Amino acid sequence: MSNQPTPSAKIEPLRKPRPCPECGHPSHREHYPFCSDRCRSLDLSRWLKGSYAIPVAEDESNPEDDGRF
Repeated sequence: MSNQPTPSAKIEPLRKPRPCPECGHPSHREHYPFCSDRCRSLDLSRWLKGSYAIPVAEDESNPEDDGRF
């Protein structure tokens, strides 16, 4: 008995195919969710430079609260 799959067996991917967040090309399994190592590196570079940031809004509704407990 062999452990190799039969040629007629259909293999379903674990993730749905999605476009690359950098360029929009179809993503590849090796670089998921990106299409290539180049797009992956570009995204990492933006994270490291601080280009991606969550904006913070100061809540001034209670000026007496200085944040201490």
